[in-house]
Amino acid sequence: MDLSPVTDALAVKSFDKIADICDTLMLQVAAEGISFHDDWPYAIHLLGYFYLDDCDSARFLWKTIPASVKESKPEVAAAWRIGQKLWTRDYAGVHEAIRGFDWSQDAKDMVAAFSDVYTKRMFQLLLSAYSTITIRDLALFLGMAEDDATTYVVEKGWTVDAASQMVTVKKQAIKREQKVDSSKLQRLTEYVFHLEH
Repeated sequence: MDLSPVTDALAVKSFDKIADICDTLMLQVAAEGISFHDDWPYAIHLLGYFYLDDCDSARFLWKTIPASVKESKPEVAAAWRIGQKLWTRDYAGVHEAIRGFDWSQDAKDMVAAFSDVYTKRMFQLLLSAYSTITIRDLALFLGMAEDDATTYVVEKGWTVDAASQMVTVKKQAIKREQKVDSSKLQRLTEYVFHLEH
């Protein structure tokens, strides 16, 4: 079984393509009737889905993994712990699951990239859902120490009130670009002209 497309994608840090590459390879190998379960990079495959925020596909993959693989490969179980936390929306638990395992060299870069992407997703969630938040909750959502979390958001323009331990979210201005199409302008002109005459 040739897993070089997966290792190549990992080498160039194309983590957004890992899940598709694994899906394609799995279908090819299964169609050829080759036994692949023992050698398949399930942890990488699961992490590829998490990177794309595709928990449904990860969950279905988890259900197809043989129990012997789940028991014999702790990294697969560790990757699934991240999935469980994502599924239950345990935002702080995702960061704990990431830090709670000594990842292999192949998975280490991908887990770090997922952690960065997930922190950015959480920042966007906080930006859209909160006007103020406690520093403690902010740190839980972002998976950082309180000092690091406040530094992170202050760099993004948020304000911190040290006395009340609250952070005020700086909403980003919504940019609306109005594109004027010359054909629409011409039709409007003709319509107005028709009404006037």
